[in-house]
Amino acid sequence: MKSHYILLLFLMCITIPAAAQLGEERRNFSVGINAGVTLNNVTFMPKIKQNSLMGYTGGFTARYISEKYFAMICGLQMELNFTQHGWDENIEDTTNDTYSRVMNYVEIPFLAHLAFGRERGVRFFLNLGPQIGILLSEKENYSDPFSGDRATTGVYQQYGMMADRKIDYGITGGGGLELRTKIGHFLAEGRYYYGLADFYNNSKRDVFSQSSHGTIMIKLTYLFDIMK
Repeated sequence: MKSHYILLLFLMCITIPAAAQLGEERRNFSVGINAGVTLNNVTFMPKIKQNSLMGYTGGFTARYISEKYFAMICGLQMELNFTQHGWDENIEDTTNDTYSRVMNYVEIPFLAHLAFGRERGVRFFLNLGPQIGILLSEKENYSDPFSGDRATTGVYQQYGMMADRKIDYGITGGGGLELRTKIGHFLAEGRYYYGLADFYNNSKRDVFSQSSHGTIMIKLTYLFDIMK
């Protein structure tokens, strides 16, 4: 089923701009930078209770607006980002243990960009598409002393166990507002990433049958026009 979701999103990214070929042509290419914060958790099976782990994201953005179809402005957007994922465990025992893990990724989202609004001023926009990532590093943070005793839940194998898989992929989407001015475009966006890949091996003999990322992102972006 996961592969079906990926295929559907690729088709959406292709067919939406293609359908817009019936509309008014645009050739607007913009580049810029983005930065923001992430609120992370991991879907584990068996389950691990968690708090949201805060991290950060930032990188480069390139966007091409190709068409205006009635009131909808259509384009494609690609980013190259450094993003922190991971989890913060909610350990409910009497040891006062704390544990979290930060996982650093380089990520590339491929997004269909749809916007509604004026040529100059404020626009509402939606971004949606697939995303791939490569794990660069990970770091465990835990209290001292740390017993690592999870007898109350029976889940403790994750301590000291680094990720088996470096490649991550999933779907991401969100929306926001864009302010278009003479000096550039200022965007504020909320986005959610739903991971379809597991970073631990997930066969029947492995500890976890699922270990996938889920991330809320709040981002600010500045773009300036290269071609208009």
